[in-house]
Amino acid sequence: MYGFFRVAAAIPSVTLADPKSNSKEIQRLISIAANDYGADIVVFPELSLTGYSCADLFNQSILLDAAEQELKNIERHCVNLKIAAVVGCPLRFNDRLYNCAVFCLPTGIAAITAKTYLPNYNEFYEKRWFASGAEIPKDSIFKFSVRQESELHSENPLFFSTPSVRIGTNIIVSYKGVNIGAEICEDLWVPTPPSTAMAIEGADLIVNLSATDEVLGKHAYLMKLLSAHSAALRCAYAYSSAGWGESSTDLVFSGNAIIFEDGALLAESERFLMQPQIVAADIDIERLRNDRRRFSSFGDQRSPILSCIHIPETKTGSDKILTPHAEKQQDNLLRRVDPTPFVPSDSGRLREHCSEIISIQSWGLARRIKAIGNGKLIIGISGGLDSTLALLVAANTCDLMGKSRQDIVGVTMPGFGTTTRTHSNATILMEKLGIDAREISIDKAVRQHFEDIGQNPQTHDATYENSQARERTQILMDLANKEGGIVVGTGDLSELALGWCTYNGDQMSMYGVNTSIPKTLVKYLVGWFASEAFDEETRKVLEDIIATPISPELIPAAGNADTIEQKTEDLVGPYELHDFFLFHTLRNSFGPEKILFLARNAFAEKYSEETLRHWLDNFYRRFFNQQFKRSCMPDGPKVGSVCLSPRGDWRMPSDASSILWRSLLK
Repeated sequence: MYGFFRVAAAIPSVTLADPKSNSKEIQRLISIAANDYGADIVVFPELSLTGYSCADLFNQSILLDAAEQELKNIERHCVNLKIAAVVGCPLRFNDRLYNCAVFCLPTGIAAITAKTYLPNYNEFYEKRWFASGAEIPKDSIFKFSVRQESELHSENPLFFSTPSVRIGTNIIVSYKGVNIGAEICEDLWVPTPPSTAMAIEGADLIVNLSATDEVLGKHAYLMKLLSAHSAALRCAYAYSSAGWGESSTDLVFSGNAIIFEDGALLAESERFLMQPQIVAADIDIERLRNDRRRFSSFGDQRSPILSCIHIPETKTGSDKILTPHAEKQQDNLLRRVDPTPFVPSDSGRLREHCSEIISIQSWGLARRIKAIGNGKLIIGISGGLDSTLALLVAANTCDLMGKSRQDIVGVTMPGFGTTTRTHSNATILMEKLGIDAREISIDKAVRQHFEDIGQNPQTHDATYENSQARERTQILMDLANKEGGIVVGTGDLSELALGWCTYNGDQMSMYGVNTSIPKTLVKYLVGWFASEAFDEETRKVLEDIIATPISPELIPAAGNADTIEQKTEDLVGPYELHDFFLFHTLRNSFGPEKILFLARNAFAEKYSEETLRHWLDNFYRRFFNQQFKRSCMPDGPKVGSVCLSPRGDWRMPSDASSILWRSLLK
């Protein structure tokens, strides 16, 4: 549902050289994957029907016969439960033995992928028993031959539903609209894994049947490898490795069930556990396909001559990506939906994130300062979050360049809605940073402007508000001319997305350092400065700025009380929601129905569906209507995966209609 496909990775307890016992265990775990997890597919370890560490027993026909025989029971089980499984089994073909991954679908066995790369070094000597799948001629057909005589007279003979199937390498099987490829253990560890070609030719999910032994440091390397490989292929990767029951004569197999999606870990089992395990996750096929289409270089290596074998969809009632338990997914989505996608949840990673972003901002501003001949930086300081961040970045840039902080001209411009709290914070911060601090009231100039244009000062409309914003911008621009410098913009990404800025007012500057910073991240960047760079008094000021309600302070407080009358989030909606909507609209190219579905999962305990629907509709309305402001936005550094610069990531006609998007929310 909504492009999700539920994948399970299982680690059975193995009984070495006993295919019948292993088959029962595999079937038991298939039942759990189907009934308890609602999985679409479950992947098992390498040679899971026999055990990986059978060694020279792989030369015994009795073992191979039994393993092939048990495939029929597993196939029937998948047919009955309407679930797919990929099982490891040794199979003979053309007088050679192959280490295989067998695709068992609800319609029967669909294909067999043979292992391509056989390790024959250190503790591995697979070439002693197996041949490489690369030797199998193209378009080869495997015919199942093992049948018991008693079955011929049985009411329910255990014949294979599909007595002959494709066998080879680089096979892509389509199931429920998802393209699936398999590789086996060592195939992943070579310079160009088979999965590379499969992903380029459309495989959304790669399953890896493995038997990786434990060596000090190997697991950490494996996790990095899986993360990097799934990211490079823009695919989901389900890895299942042998565990309890494998021989410990020379090696230890701890069991690994791991699911990655485009570099991100979705699920991981516990290692060194003596019991069987299953992990499951919903992988987002739509997101992966959107990325492959959007990042056009992904498919540039595609050969005009297909190098993969494609097994087309066999009708199973639906060719859409829809799990058996789709109706339950709203309350039981097997993946975390991050409510703050721009803000890492891990505190250590967040600090690294903030440090790198500030470096990018400072580096970009330093280059612009150099380009204008080392001139001054003019910044309007309101005592709010955005202008505070811009000022802190400017100070950091001056320090980086060995430039005096007196080259920063900070201007506080109190107006009709300015409160003592914000004015005091702005003044103290400028003093503590040691910049050239100035104060210019806009009161008289704006009142004169009202008189000139015939605006009633008691009418608190858009003209009343925007006149103040434009007067402040005029002051800054003229000061920049006078001082031989540039105006450093303070507006952030979220304001640009919603158009919550005054055209040719605070929308305009000569370089916008916050232009790619979403509102939900700004306070953490200011918090980074507070904890890293300043004394206790400055930290207290920064902490109070973080705690101050977000407001443009353009409307006077009621009854002349020194409280913030105009709270932005009361007017445009919670920024945490708008940043969530923005991320999934731009980064993942999702539509409104899916974004609403994700929001229900991410904010289930905080917002009702009615509230989410209301603010999502408001987001689309503003995002489309306000594009004209973004079409002429000033320069500024891109710092993350989402950016609205018309010269970079986002090109959109200013007169596009939002009707299609909003109609899906009715």
